[in-house]
Amino acid sequence: MKSGLLACLLFLEVVCISGQGSQKQDAVLSQSKRRIRVGKKTVGSLAIIKADELQEWTTWFNIDHPGGNGDYERLDAIRFYYPNRVCQKPLRMEARTTEWVPAGKTGEVVHYSLTKGFWCINKEQVEGRNCSNYSVRFLCPVVIAPSVLKESWSEWSKWSECSAKCGESGMQTRRRSCLAEDNWQEHCNGPTEEGRRCTGSSCAACDISCPIGQVSADCSICVCKNHILYGIATLQDGAPAAEVKVYVIGKKPKLEAVSDLQGRFQVERVCPNSTLQLKLEKYAVINVKVPLSNGTSSSIKVSFKRKEKPYMVENPESKVRRIGQSVTFCCTAEGESPAEQYLWYHNGTLLNQNTFKQSNQLILRKLQMNQAGEYYCKAKNEAGFVKSQPARLTLIANRDLPCNPNPEYHVIRLPHDCFQTSTNSFYYNVGKCPSSACPGDLDNGLRCKDTVPYCCGIAKTEVKEIACQGYTLPVKVAVECGCQKCTETKIIVRGRAIAADTGEPLRFGHIYMGNSRVSMTGYKGTFSIHVPAETERLVLTFVDRLQKFVNTTKVLPFNKKGGAVFHDVHVLRKKKPVTLDSTKTNQISLGEVENTDPIAELEIPPNSFYRQNGEAYNGKVKASVTFLDPRNISTATAAQSDLNFVNDEGDTMPLHSYGMFSVDFTDEEAKESLNAGAVKVYLDSTQVKVPGHLEQMKLWSLNPLTGLWEEEGDFLKKGVRRGKREERTFLVGNMEIRERRLFNLDVPESRRCYVKVRAYRSERFLPSEQAEGVVVNLINMEPVSGFASNPRAWGRFDSAITGPNGACLPAFCDDRNPDAYSAFVTATLGGEELEAVESSPKFNPNIIGVPQPYLNKLNYRRTDHDDPKVKKTAFSINVAKPNPNAAEESNGPVYAYDKLRECEEAPYNAAHFRFYRVEGDRYDYNTVSFDEDDPMSWTADYLAWWPKPMEYRACYMKVKIVGPQEIIVRSRNMGGTHPQTVGQLYGIRDVRSIRDMEEPNVSTACVEFKCSGMLYDQDRVDRTLVKIVPQGSCRRESINSMLHEYLVNHLPMAVNNDTNEYTMLAPLDPLGHNYGIYTVTDQDPRTAKEIALGRCFDGTSDGSSRVMKSTVGVALNFNCLEKDLGQQSVFRGNGLAASSVAREGGRIGRQQRASRASSRSRQVSRITSLPTQRQG
Repeated sequence: MKSGLLACLLFLEVVCISGQGSQKQDAVLSQSKRRIRVGKKTVGSLAIIKADELQEWTTWFNIDHPGGNGDYERLDAIRFYYPNRVCQKPLRMEARTTEWVPAGKTGEVVHYSLTKGFWCINKEQVEGRNCSNYSVRFLCPVVIAPSVLKESWSEWSKWSECSAKCGESGMQTRRRSCLAEDNWQEHCNGPTEEGRRCTGSSCAACDISCPIGQVSADCSICVCKNHILYGIATLQDGAPAAEVKVYVIGKKPKLEAVSDLQGRFQVERVCPNSTLQLKLEKYAVINVKVPLSNGTSSSIKVSFKRKEKPYMVENPESKVRRIGQSVTFCCTAEGESPAEQYLWYHNGTLLNQNTFKQSNQLILRKLQMNQAGEYYCKAKNEAGFVKSQPARLTLIANRDLPCNPNPEYHVIRLPHDCFQTSTNSFYYNVGKCPSSACPGDLDNGLRCKDTVPYCCGIAKTEVKEIACQGYTLPVKVAVECGCQKCTETKIIVRGRAIAADTGEPLRFGHIYMGNSRVSMTGYKGTFSIHVPAETERLVLTFVDRLQKFVNTTKVLPFNKKGGAVFHDVHVLRKKKPVTLDSTKTNQISLGEVENTDPIAELEIPPNSFYRQNGEAYNGKVKASVTFLDPRNISTATAAQSDLNFVNDEGDTMPLHSYGMFSVDFTDEEAKESLNAGAVKVYLDSTQVKVPGHLEQMKLWSLNPLTGLWEEEGDFLKKGVRRGKREERTFLVGNMEIRERRLFNLDVPESRRCYVKVRAYRSERFLPSEQAEGVVVNLINMEPVSGFASNPRAWGRFDSAITGPNGACLPAFCDDRNPDAYSAFVTATLGGEELEAVESSPKFNPNIIGVPQPYLNKLNYRRTDHDDPKVKKTAFSINVAKPNPNAAEESNGPVYAYDKLRECEEAPYNAAHFRFYRVEGDRYDYNTVSFDEDDPMSWTADYLAWWPKPMEYRACYMKVKIVGPQEIIVRSRNMGGTHPQTVGQLYGIRDVRSIRDMEEPNVSTACVEFKCSGMLYDQDRVDRTLVKIVPQGSCRRESINSMLHEYLVNHLPMAVNNDTNEYTMLAPLDPLGHNYGIYTVTDQDPRTAKEIALGRCFDGTSDGSSRVMKSTVGVALNFNCLEKDLGQQSVFRGNGLAASSVAREGGRIGRQQRASRASSRSRQVSRITSLPTQRQG
C-alpha cells in the first residue's frame, strides 16, 4: 500500500496496516507525541524516524457534526478553514469522540484516508444508532536541518483554457506545488492555485438549418411564429396526466409548457417535424415528433407508461475454455424503456469501459489464467439498474485433461436376492462421471451460447458379473470419464392449481407467460408447461375465467439441467364483492383474523372512480378486495410472486411482507372494470413487531411480467385513530389503482442467510441416493410473538429445487438473537410429501445431519415432536446466523448471505438438513445405471433402459394373484430381437402385489417392463424378451385372450414351457387396458411411469386411480399357494437376509399405500392442518 493513502474500515478490533508493519488500529490512532511550537527544535520530545526527520501532531479539528448523513471530517475542508495547519502528506491520523473515546473503541463503522480525511456514515451503523461526534488530528513530519531551500515552490503551470463560451467572460487557473513539503510550515506559505479572468473566443455563425421556420435568437431551435401545437397527455389507463413537462429538443432541451389538471398543454411557435420530449415523475420519458400540418396548428395525444427498470431475459452462461481460446458472454435486458447502457464486471470489479465496449456482449480473446472467475453485467435505463446472474469462466491449461478420468464413487442398490457376503451389503459401486462442463471441440465462432455444449461423461465401461441367489447379475461399471457432447434434455414444469382454503381445483384456467397464453389447467387443476431453453426466470400468471379466484402470479423454480418438476400452486378465493357509493368516502378493512384488529384499511375519497377511458364514474361500485393475511400461516403458500425487488444497485433483494391485497372494482352490472385515484392506505403501527420496520415500510405493486415488486410509495406517520378496542397510531400511504391490481405492504430485509437441505430416496442417506428435482419450501416466520390467534406470523415464502448437491434456501436470520427468526420447511417430489428426520423420541444429530452444539442452538423440531400422531413431513428451526468465531458453526447448515457459493458447493459431509422418501414396495435395477431425477446421467448404450433421453416410454402389465399372501412379482427384461442386445439383460423390476380389500385371497400387481422399440442408435427395433416371475409357489392360470391373440399374430413368439412364469416378446404397439398392457410416452420418465401406473391401477386406458382394481384390465392370472417353510425359491433370495428385506419392504409398502391412496388429493402445503391432521 502506498504511504500516502490509507483506507480502512474500522469495526471493534480491526487490524490496520500502514507501511510500518501490522498493529492494532487503536495503537495506530492513539500514539500521541507531545506537541512542540513551530520553529522550536526540541529534539528530545519528538519521535525519531530517520536521522534527520521528526514527527509532530497537529491540533484537534472538528468541522462537522453527525446530523444528516453522518460525521465528515474532510481533509480538504480542514485545510480550507485552517490554512497551513496540516501538511500535504500526513503520516498518521487519530480520531476520538468529543467524549474522548478512541474511534476503535466505539464499536461504530468508520472510514479514514490520509488523503481524504475521516468519515462515519449513519446508515452503516446498527439499527437505532447514529455516529458519534468525532475530532481528528494528523501526524506530520518536521525536518531539522541548518540549510533552507532557496526556492520552496515549483514553477507555476501554464494557464488553463478559458472556461467561457464564445463572446462571454470566464476564468483561467494555474497551479504550483511545494518543493519543501517536509519543512512545510516555514517555507510553503502562500497559495497553490491562482486565477484570472478571460474572454471566450469570437462566436461563429449559427450552424442550425431550418427547413421550416427560422432560427431562434439563441441559435438553439427552429421556430415557426404562426404555428401552435395543442396536446393532451394521459396515463396508461386513460386518466389525464397533470404536471407533464414539455421540452422542445434542440441544441439543448428547452422547457416550453406544463400540462394542466386535464392533461392539456400547448406549445407556441413550434415547427412541424420538431422533436418534443415529455417528462412525468415515475413515468417513462416520451419523445414525439410534431405532426405536419397545412394550417397554423396541429395536435397530438400521448399516453405515459410507468417508468420501469429493465429486467434480465438473458443471463451470461457459464463456460469452460482452455488458455489462449476466446469466449463471449451475453446478457439482454428488456422493459418499457430499453436499456441504455451495459456494464460488465469481473470478480466484482468493473471492467474498463474503454477496453470493453458498453454493449450486451463481452468478448475476451487469448484468455489467460487471471481472467478466470465470475462475470456479470448490469443494464441501465432511466429508471435504474438491473444485475444479471453471475456466470463462471473456468480455464484449463492446455496440457491438462478436460475432465478427471477417474469416476467418482457411486453405489447402487442390488435386488433383494443379491446380498453380497463379501461386503455384507446390498450395494455395489458402479462409478459415476459428474456432468460438469468441459471445453470440448469448439469452433472459432464467438457466440452467446456454445453451439454444441460439452460435458464430462462416461467414456468407457466394463461389464461386471454379480453372483445372486441362483443367477448372475450383469452390471456396467464406469471405468473412465471423458469430455463429450452433453445429453440433450427438455425442461418441464408440471403441477396443479388449487384453492388455498379447500383444495378446490382451478378448472380450465388460462396460464400466461408474459403476455402470451402458454397453457391451461385441466379439470383437476393440473397443468404441464415446456420451459423454453432460454428462460431464466419462469413467471406464470394463472387466470380463472370464472373469476372465483384471484389472478395469481408465481415464480416457479425449475431444473435447468432438464427433467420435470412438480409444483402445487395455491390460489386465493376472491372476496365476495361489496357495494360502494362512488360519491361518498368508503373504507375497506384489510385483515382476515377474527376478533383481531385489521392490519390496515383502505380509504377511497368521494368521486375517485373513473372508467378505462379516463371518464369520471358516478354510481354504485362493486368492490372485491382480497387480503392475504400473514397472521394466518395457512396463507403462506398462496403468496404471490417470490417477494423480491430490484434495488438501486440492480441487485435482487427480498421483502418481508405484512400482507398483500388484490383489488377488483367494477360497475354495478360487473361489466366494466373501474380504476380509482388518490386511495389512502392506513397501516396499524401495532401490527408491525420488528424494530425498525415501521420506518422502512413501503407500499409496493406487482409487475406481472417480471414477477418483481416495484415501489409505489412511502408511509408517513399519521395521528391517532380509533381501533376496535383502543386508539392507535397509523401510518398512511397514497396509491392509485390503475393497470396494476395487486399490492403489498412490505419492508426490505437485509438480515439474510441460506439454509442447506438435501433430499434422499431412502432413510439410509447415502450420497448416491440423493434425489434431484425435489421442491423444498421454506416459510419465514415473524421474529416476535404477539398475535392472539397465531403466536407467530409468516413474513416470506421461498422455494428451491434440489440438484446433485441439494438446495440452498434463502431465509431471514439474526446474529444476536438465535431465536429471533424461525423457519418452517417442507419438501415434495412429484406432489408427494417427503419425510423429515425425527426429533423425538430419538434425537440423533448424526441422522439429522447437523452436529452439536449448533443443533441445539437451531432448535430443530419435526412437526410430530410433541404429538406422534401429527404428520412427519416438515420441520422447524431457529435461523441462527453462524458465528464466524465458532468452528462448529462454520460448516453449515446455515450460511451467511455472502456465502452462497460455499453453501451450493458444500461437500456431502458438511452439515445439512434432510428429507427422505419412505421406501415403498417397488425396486428398479438397470444394467446401465441411470438416475431418473437427472436426465444428464443418461448414457448412450444399447442396454440403456430408456433409449432416448428426450422421450420416455413407460410400459406396465397388470398381474392378478390368487393366494393368501401379498407376494413380489418380478419382470426380467432382456434383448429379444436386436443383434446387439439379444440375450443380454436390460434390467429388473420388482413390485409387491396389493391386497384386494373386498376379496381376501386376491392381490394384484402392476409390473413395469421395458417397452419394445428403437434403441439409442435409432437404427432398428428390439422386441424386449420379458419374463414375469411371481415369488413363491405359483402357477400360471390364464393369459388375457386379446394379448395372447396379438402375440400369436406378431411373430416370433416366446416359448412358455414353465407354468411358474410367463415369457413374451413385448408388443411394439401401445396396447390398452383390454390387453392388460398400459403404455405412456412423456418427456419425463417419472411422469410417464406415474400416468401409466395410475391407468393400470384403474384398469382403463385414460383414467387414473390410486386404488388397485383387481377385476378389470388384467393381463395374467397366477395361483399362488402358501409355501411350505422348508421350501426355498431362488427368487426369494439369500436366506434370512433377503426375506427380512422383503418383509420390511412389505411393511413399509402397506403403510405407504394407506397414505398414498389420498396423497394425490390432499394439499401438500396446507400448513394449518399440520399440527392437527392425523395419519391414516
